[in-house]
Amino acid sequence: MAEETYFDKISTQIKTGNEPYTWYRNRIKELGTPTVPELLRSGKLNKTPHPKHLNMFVYAPKFAKKLPYYDTFPLVMYLKSAEGGFYGLNFHYLPYALRARLLDAAGQDKLDVSAVENSRLTKPTIKRYLYGYARSMFRKIDSEDNLTAIMLPVQRFKKASDSKVWGDSRKMI
Repeated sequence: MAEETYFDKISTQIKTGNEPYTWYRNRIKELGTPTVPELLRSGKLNKTPHPKHLNMFVYAPKFAKKLPYYDTFPLVMYLKSAEGGFYGLNFHYLPYALRARLLDAAGQDKLDVSAVENSRLTKPTIKRYLYGYARSMFRKIDSEDNLTAIMLPVQRFKKASDSKVWGDSRKMI
């Protein structure tokens, strides 16, 4: 029997309304949305992102004035190093259901970059980050917390709403 994916687990357990994640997101909201300082205060912090893990950090992009929008609190899977920084997949650029599918494609608990190289879902999420513009340390998300992390409504888009960003991402896919 094939291993059940995150998407399968959530889809079968919490389908309500138009989107299977509505119930789950509402339960998270009931618990209260953690603040950025709360999320960064507890956990494993490092000066660089943790490979094979999701990472949260505060970011102020170098070219903020030129960008149509950007996320100041990315949730990133490290891809590879780049001059002065790194490339990563920012899950916040996808709506919740697509985040779960991307997490499944990456290998659930052991995130594998090669597993998502050819996924259409990565196109809107690939971003370059410069270390000099990171405004906090990188908080490592433990593998067992990946699903919770991608469902937290903590994206902090500037210059556009979540729905605008997610609409643009859907068009790219």
